[in-house]
Amino acid sequence: MISCLDLAKDLIHKEICALESLRDRIGLEFEKAAQCLSEIEGKVIASGLGKSGIVAGKISATLSSTGTPSIFIHPVEAMHGDLGIIQRGDVGLFLSNSGETAEVLGLLQMFKRLGLKTIAIVGKAQSTLARDCDICLDASVDSEACPLNLAPTSSTTAAMVMGDALAGCILTLKGFSSEDFSRLHPSGALGRRLLFRVKDLMHSGEDLPLAVSGALMRDALVTLTGKAMGAVLVVSAAGHLLGIFTDGDLRRAVQCHENFLDMEIDKLMTSNPVVTHENRMAAEALSLMENRPSQISVLPVLDAQNRATGIIRVHDLVRAGF
Repeated sequence: MISCLDLAKDLIHKEICALESLRDRIGLEFEKAAQCLSEIEGKVIASGLGKSGIVAGKISATLSSTGTPSIFIHPVEAMHGDLGIIQRGDVGLFLSNSGETAEVLGLLQMFKRLGLKTIAIVGKAQSTLARDCDICLDASVDSEACPLNLAPTSSTTAAMVMGDALAGCILTLKGFSSEDFSRLHPSGALGRRLLFRVKDLMHSGEDLPLAVSGALMRDALVTLTGKAMGAVLVVSAAGHLLGIFTDGDLRRAVQCHENFLDMEIDKLMTSNPVVTHENRMAAEALSLMENRPSQISVLPVLDAQNRATGIIRVHDLVRAGF
C-alpha cells in the first residue's frame, strides 16, 4: 500500500507538472489580457461557480490589492439583482474548468449585451465560454492531481497561478510601486514594514541627546541620563555627526579611567558609528541593528546633509510592532 508521504509527493509532482505546462503554453492571448486589464477605466468583475468561484474571488482580491479595482460576484446572485454593480468601462473575468457552466454563461451574456470586454480562464479551450469571450486564457490540465482524478486540484492551481501571473504583469505595466502597495495595506506587520520610515519613529528636537565636540564627560553624562536614549551623539559645531557615546561606553570608561569625568567625550566616543538616514525604511534600520557581529540597540539618524537629526532605538521599533 502506498504511503501517505509518497502519495503527497506524487500529488505535488502532478501539480508542478501542470504548472510547467501552463508556463510553456501562455502566449499572445495572455499578453492581450494583461494589456486589456492594465488599461481599463472601470473595474474587473470576476465570477465563477464552485471551486472556480473561490479561485475567482482570490484573483479579484489580488488585483484589488495591487492597484486594479476588482470585485467578485456570484453568477447566481448576479442574476437576482447584483448586476447593478456592473458599469461602463468594466471588464468581466470568468472562470470555469469545463467552460460550460450554465450560470457563468448566463452572466457572460449580460456583459456582452452591455458591450463590455470579457476574459475567460478555462480548462477547455474549445468550450462555449472560451469561444464567446473576447480573450481566452487556456488553463487546461492533463489530469487532476486528486488520486481519483475527480476533485479540482491541478485545475484550480493552474487557474490560480494564471490569475497571479496576470496580477503581476498588470502591476508592472501600471508602474505600481511598493509605496503604492503600502497605501493599500496600512494595517498589520506588512503595512508597518512598508509604511514607516525612520523619521516617523525617531526621537528628534528636544529629545535628541547631543554633545558638541570637546564637551567634558561630566556635562555629557547629564545629557546621557537626562535624555534616557541610551547614547549621546557627538557633533561638530555645524551639527555633523562625529561619533557616539553609549551606555556601554560609559561602563567601559568607569572601569578604565579614574578621572573620566574630566576627559573630553571625543576621547571616549566611538568614531564613525553605524548610522541610518531619516528617509530610510524603519525595517531597514532594524536590520542594520540586528545584522551585526555584535548587535546594537541604537542608531544615529542623519539628514541629507549628514547632520545628526535624530536617534532611533530597537525599543522604538519593537514597540511599533516590527
